[in-house]
Amino acid sequence: MNDQARLAEQFARSRGHLRGVAFRMLGSADEADDAVQETWLRACRADSGSVQNLTAWLTTITGRVCLDMLRSRNRRREDFTDLTELDMLAQHEETSDPADEAVLADSVGLALLVLLDTLGPAERAAFVLHDLFAVPFDEIAVIVERSPAAAKKLASRARRRVHGAAGVPSPDLARQRAVVAAFLAASRAGDLGGLLAVLAPDVVRRADPFALRGQAMAPAQVRGARAVAEETRANIRRARFARLALVNGAVGAVVAPRGRLLFVLELAVTGDRVTSIDVIGDPARLAGVRLGLADVTSARPSTTSGPPRPLFPRA
Repeated sequence: MNDQARLAEQFARSRGHLRGVAFRMLGSADEADDAVQETWLRACRADSGSVQNLTAWLTTITGRVCLDMLRSRNRRREDFTDLTELDMLAQHEETSDPADEAVLADSVGLALLVLLDTLGPAERAAFVLHDLFAVPFDEIAVIVERSPAAAKKLASRARRRVHGAAGVPSPDLARQRAVVAAFLAASRAGDLGGLLAVLAPDVVRRADPFALRGQAMAPAQVRGARAVAEETRANIRRARFARLALVNGAVGAVVAPRGRLLFVLELAVTGDRVTSIDVIGDPARLAGVRLGLADVTSARPSTTSGPPRPLFPRA
């Protein structure tokens, strides 16, 4: 078998792994596909004949490609300017199949994707490659163009930021999850009856000015189950982006299309009803929100300490 055929065979075997690396580094299925394609092109132009571990070599190339993309993204920072852009994104996804990206997001956790987006490119690369894929620091050092010791420090700093953001789940986390999940399901379905069933009669919806961009007539505060339910039903397109997350130690929701945090919904739950909803969009306030990485399907907080075990070891 010649070098090119050997490379093609190993690339095909490693494609899923490479796409997983790219998705966790970039937070977008489309960008991950672009990164994998660019990895193949760069690999074809290089001399792979002397490479012993092709999967590790291809992972290194993917890491470099993704790091370049992250740096480019930071230079032209892609932020939503108002809610009309979120509507446009919703219309685009209605004409395509978002299931693939949803599966990828669920595999790593939306809260983690959101937290990863707060890291610098080199920190994100070091954390993802080492903590999620068990790439050695001497290989990461080549990708981020630092020494192995510096690469280790990048990963450690990122780890502290990511895991330090997790709150301690309250004892009734499972009950909160059921209520918030019912609220989100009714919101996505535009189910007025379902919303009224889960909202307390005197529920209050508050939103900061950043969360109301593009909605000139929307009040900062809405009171009463019917008023909140009708407003929520009117935002059915935007509701499709909302996902369960731990917010300041309790179950809430985040709106983070493609892993880019746009809003946080902090919900207060009493009994089996939502009593208040705070929509946070101000970047300064978002920076102070603690998003948890614990599984919101479980009522027990994680007792694991220290660096996490690699979740996605290389083939």
